[in-house]
Amino acid sequence: MSRTATVRRYGKAARKPRVDLFAELPKSSPIKSVAITDVEDPVDLITEQLTNVRLEDVQVERQEHSIVLVTPDVTAKSEETKQQEQQLDGQLDVEDGDEADETLRLLTWSDLCPPGDKIQKIAEASFAEVYRVSNERGTSILKVIRLDSPIKPKTKQQEKSGLVDEEPHTENDLQGELLISEWLADIPGFVVYKERYFVMGKTTKGLLETHQTFHRKLKRQDPDRLQFYPSPSRYLDGTKFLVVELGDAGKALEDFPLSSISQVWDIFLLVAIALARAEDQFKFEHRDLHEGNLCIRQVGEPRTKTDDSSVRFGFSGLDITILDYGLSRAENDESEGVQSVAFDLEKDLGIFTSTHAPQCKVYRQMRSFLLKGDRVHLPSESHCKPYDDGPDGPISWSEHHPYTNILWLAYIYSYLSRHFQGEKRALTHFKKVTKELWSHLDPDAPLDILSFSSATDVVRYAVEAGWLTEAQLAGDRDIGQFAEVPDESHNESIFEVQTADRSEADLRRSPRRRTRRVLY
Repeated sequence: MSRTATVRRYGKAARKPRVDLFAELPKSSPIKSVAITDVEDPVDLITEQLTNVRLEDVQVERQEHSIVLVTPDVTAKSEETKQQEQQLDGQLDVEDGDEADETLRLLTWSDLCPPGDKIQKIAEASFAEVYRVSNERGTSILKVIRLDSPIKPKTKQQEKSGLVDEEPHTENDLQGELLISEWLADIPGFVVYKERYFVMGKTTKGLLETHQTFHRKLKRQDPDRLQFYPSPSRYLDGTKFLVVELGDAGKALEDFPLSSISQVWDIFLLVAIALARAEDQFKFEHRDLHEGNLCIRQVGEPRTKTDDSSVRFGFSGLDITILDYGLSRAENDESEGVQSVAFDLEKDLGIFTSTHAPQCKVYRQMRSFLLKGDRVHLPSESHCKPYDDGPDGPISWSEHHPYTNILWLAYIYSYLSRHFQGEKRALTHFKKVTKELWSHLDPDAPLDILSFSSATDVVRYAVEAGWLTEAQLAGDRDIGQFAEVPDESHNESIFEVQTADRSEADLRRSPRRRTRRVLY
């Protein structure tokens, strides 16, 4: 498979003529105007619908025979006065993506999980532990990253149990992921960014208990699994963390029961649509999209398909959220030039030689593609030399390879098929209907079958097959495929820590406030 940016056609001839949807997508910035000239066929708008996340919010001006779409400025700065905050042991200033010199609040663990609030550890992501916190103001996800700071040494029992401490990180280590979070936050299907804080000090009882519960559960599932994050019992007064507060994305796919085939259709297509939009706007690759980094929420009532049309999308009432951009790659074409962010996976080749989980195969498939420029799967022993030579010289993860998104879509497709708990007949029919799709998605398919080269290819295929309509991509409210997030607190911080010198407005300040629209 070619590693060029050219969009490749794929597959055998269709039984009916396909609409030509394979023109290269326009390379546009989400904050710039995009012009489409001499539009005659509504199908020609599909690539534009992938580019513009919320067409209902776009101002439309007709000038002669052109349609000019002007996207609203969502990066306008707040008018609130920036204040220096004196907290605990001093002032801590960092640069925020849109607002330099914004001061991060310095909190304690008691501020984030006081008595009465519910805290639950739900995952371990790249560099971070992930918690869900709920109180009367709503629910948030906390991504907790330990910074370079003192911590109690391991006890003999902890050493005996195989505890391997995750290395602390500097704030600079995390800027790439936080920047990608900001870029993607307006695209449906990606996590809602709320705020971030410094947190310092000893643990609370609730935090310790949920940490222990999480690891007991994992030990029951995998007795050989090691514990990579230190117990909160080892936190000291000077132990410091960067905590990112995100919108609650629901349950991880690995914990979500798949009981109807409409859920399988919607989850797969929602992920493909989100990735396609992010590919076009930011040349995005997730590079770590396993079942723990994809969350599911029920945001609408399931609907029954009552006609004999080919449409398969939009009946489950589900929404998806893609999490964890620690290994991701993206770039933003700003007025000052192109800003690119990419995690260098060559720094730790253990990710490619490990076999502890099914997704490890996908890591090797990604690197095999960079080494050979084609759809191959090299064994673990082929991934022991950092910066090994590929077709164009030493491996570089900074380059854009949208085929990596195809590898993860194939992984998600397989996961959904394996873990479906509904009627076997429904799954058999799903596989029959998507047989040709899978032939171009399958990384292990014979090399004479051409592969999709990007998530955008998959969305185009779904439109051509009739599973997904142009109106659904455009967000047609009349067909019930889009809805407002019902709870505005989904975008707001749930933490209100009152002090004598700070108002509630100061405490709830966030670099951006968004009204999100989600597919279901």
